[in-house]
Amino acid sequence: MNRDAIVKAVNSIFIERFEFEEADLTPEKHILDDLGLDSLDIVDMIVGLQQKFGIMLRENKEIREVKTLEDVYTLFEKLIAEHPELAEKL
Repeated sequence: MNRDAIVKAVNSIFIERFEFEEADLTPEKHILDDLGLDSLDIVDMIVGLQQKFGIMLRENKEIREVKTLEDVYTLFEKLIAEHPELAEKL
């Protein structure tokens, strides 16, 4: 799976669940400060990512460290490299 597919899949969560426009979702956007998500939104984001990619993130410590969309993209690049079957979910 290439990075563009990961970006599209991650961004689709933000578009579907939080009604963002595609143009608003750039890698440097800070999830809390720039996109304005709160703690409940973060839980919703994680649930959406789990459903989209078919992986439980609750036990993944790295998900707690994401600050920007770039961090989310990078995390899923790493997870897919470790678990190639995740790419089939997209």
